[in-house]
Amino acid sequence: MERIVLASQSPRRQELLHRIGLHAFSILVPQADESYDPSLPPQEIVASISAKKAAAAAALCRSGQLIIAADTMVFLDDRRLGKPRDREEAFAMLSALSGREHLVCTGVTLRRDGAVSTETESTWVRFAPLTPEQIRWYIATGESMDKAGAYGIQERGALLVESIRGDYFNVMGLPVRRLAGMLAAFGVDLMA
Repeated sequence: MERIVLASQSPRRQELLHRIGLHAFSILVPQADESYDPSLPPQEIVASISAKKAAAAAALCRSGQLIIAADTMVFLDDRRLGKPRDREEAFAMLSALSGREHLVCTGVTLRRDGAVSTETESTWVRFAPLTPEQIRWYIATGESMDKAGAYGIQERGALLVESIRGDYFNVMGLPVRRLAGMLAAFGVDLMA
């Protein structure tokens, strides 16, 4: 097993690690308790869940392995938008996002043995006003069904986005600049 472990099955997170030059890592998908107190602020929710994922992965890893865990959620008016269960729910989510700004939060936890660091990143995304036909077109692409908020900004979902304030990569599921700083604190300098 590699020295670095990504505790995620997300192909987008794997791709982002490769893009920033981190190629030597293994993937582990632990079962973690992802429950949370919905009264907490979005940043605290994603921080808590990423820490739980890292702890679950640590129970399966060898001493000395550095674990990267993350959790990304989409919030509209403090209401979490998860992955849609069906096309109707995807339509409802995208209709609610149409012409409005929403928040994408990611919690990132790094853990090696007893050392743990958790940080969060928040990005505001504004959708263009969308017609029902445009929403149905996007749902027909199939991109909606496995993504929080029913869209992926890195694919055809980019056509729905009018603007973003913050880290684009955070919307993809991993704030790479923040992660780089966290990795450096654990002795992994991606810019050396």
